[in-house]
Amino acid sequence: MTHAAPRFSRRAWLRRLAALTGLAPSVSRAALREGRLLEVKFTDVAEAAGLGHARNYSGDPRRKRYLLEEMGCGVAFFDYDNDGWLDLFLVNGTRFDWPQGEKHPTSYLFHNNRDGTFTDVTVRAGLTRTGWGQGCCVGDYDNDGFDDLFVSYWGPNALYHNNGDGTFTEVAAKAGVAGDGRWGAGCCFLDYDRDGWLDLFVATYVVFDPAKAPEPGEVAYCRYNRIPVACGPQGYGGGTNVLYRNRGDGTFEDVSERAGITNPRGVAEPVFVRQNWRPVGSYGMGAVAADFDNDGWPDIYVACDTAPSLLYRNNRDGTFSEIGVQAGCAFDENGTALGGMGASVADYDGDGWFDIVRTNFSDQLTTLYRNNGDGTFHDASLQAGLIHTKYLGFGACFFDFDNDGWKDIILANGHVYPEIEGRNLYVTYRQQKLLYRNLGNGRFEDVSARSGPGITTPHVSRGCAVGDFDNDGDVDVVVNNLDGPPSLLRNDGGNRNRWILIKLVGTKSNRSAIGARVKLTAGGRTQMDEVMSGSSYYSQNDLRLHFGLGEAARVERIEILWPSGLRETFSGLETNQLLVIEEGKGIVRTEKFPPR
Repeated sequence: MTHAAPRFSRRAWLRRLAALTGLAPSVSRAALREGRLLEVKFTDVAEAAGLGHARNYSGDPRRKRYLLEEMGCGVAFFDYDNDGWLDLFLVNGTRFDWPQGEKHPTSYLFHNNRDGTFTDVTVRAGLTRTGWGQGCCVGDYDNDGFDDLFVSYWGPNALYHNNGDGTFTEVAAKAGVAGDGRWGAGCCFLDYDRDGWLDLFVATYVVFDPAKAPEPGEVAYCRYNRIPVACGPQGYGGGTNVLYRNRGDGTFEDVSERAGITNPRGVAEPVFVRQNWRPVGSYGMGAVAADFDNDGWPDIYVACDTAPSLLYRNNRDGTFSEIGVQAGCAFDENGTALGGMGASVADYDGDGWFDIVRTNFSDQLTTLYRNNGDGTFHDASLQAGLIHTKYLGFGACFFDFDNDGWKDIILANGHVYPEIEGRNLYVTYRQQKLLYRNLGNGRFEDVSARSGPGITTPHVSRGCAVGDFDNDGDVDVVVNNLDGPPSLLRNDGGNRNRWILIKLVGTKSNRSAIGARVKLTAGGRTQMDEVMSGSSYYSQNDLRLHFGLGEAARVERIEILWPSGLRETFSGLETNQLLVIEEGKGIVRTEKFPPR
């Protein structure tokens, strides 16, 4: 079933155009219908915002010897100090050959100054660990009212407890989530057993030991267009994913085995073969938890590299069943396991069921899995118009950049082989981002070329997250770029339509309200979203839910289904404002931000 975009009279369209763009009212109906008059531009304001010194390190930028050096890091939008403004966390890596005596790089935490700029508070906050950081996710695991931060590593993971005073304490070992040295990848907090305490899922990539890894070009799959390059995941033993259950006392228990998360199981040692390679284990990368079958319990999707992607269905008894193949979201439409990197979840077609977009390697389509309305999926990539194959995608986010009420897609791209730079191949190392506008009929339009230099300027991009960092009513983007400073893409013009922002606070449910589902009706259309931890590529989006409302003057109805099972409804609400809704207490605060 497809859904047509809202219809407006020709006069209404022309009035809107004249007011918003200053264009003469002689614009043709065909031009409007074909979407040629996009009003939104994205501007990279990272330098002006004070982020320019936050350089990412991931091995030698000119030559990558090992797989680990290619993967890059995630990024998070989250309000760590509860002041109502999104702060920024950038995961960082390092180098194997770091110069002796020089200070090793750390990740970065930036405090939002509420004026479009940020202050580096990394040292003050105590986030000074160094090493091969990978992904990050956010959630208030101890329900103290302050969101905590988990960071996956190649090596022991980090869990930063938010002390509520602007500082963090690293407690991973004490809490039981440091892991056993696996290559931690994507992660997400979720309350899988709905006991009111956030649990933690960590995807694991491959079993990697640089002392045993082959050199570039040493075996056949370590070449790209005949160029010796760092070896990909082929030949490495796959990782085994991990689920930690929150005991409610600040510690976690590894329940992976009895919960069914170890299926498929990885191998303990890397196995290098020259022929007939096939994956062993899951090769997990991006991870996201959401209720895909509408039964009220969170499931988990994992994008996997060169192996079938995974869908862990929640059995509602403390266990999961891995059903990716049966559910139709493990392969592409040809039955091929692609190089899955990141994943994002949204109801892009407005049918009340969550869909999945997944980024893949170059020469492969970005995969769009449309939910069939029963928790199974089909590959709708070509029908939707996601036709590009020369880009290597990492970050992926559904978001409504023009506030028209339909979820659009941004993809953060960049190749993994710096050796191809300047070789005049059909693919490049640095790549632009892709922005797809949802046409409201099941199809997307590539509007990248006219969406500003923030989209078209090439980088080697990895983690990507979305959120309204300047509180002006439209959604912005942050991207962690490999071997360089980040990009902070300010949305200029996306708030010309109406919008509403909803922050949920759990009481009986987990405090971060992760897993809470919101259905919103405005202008005769119903949208759905869910508070999610993790997703994209190794990254964390704003936990506040943003809904674009088009020209709707009021929100007719908001329905919230909390993880505890409580259902609450609200009606007749104004647009262009933030609502803070506390479970069982209703709307406890509203705020209208001044125009910027």
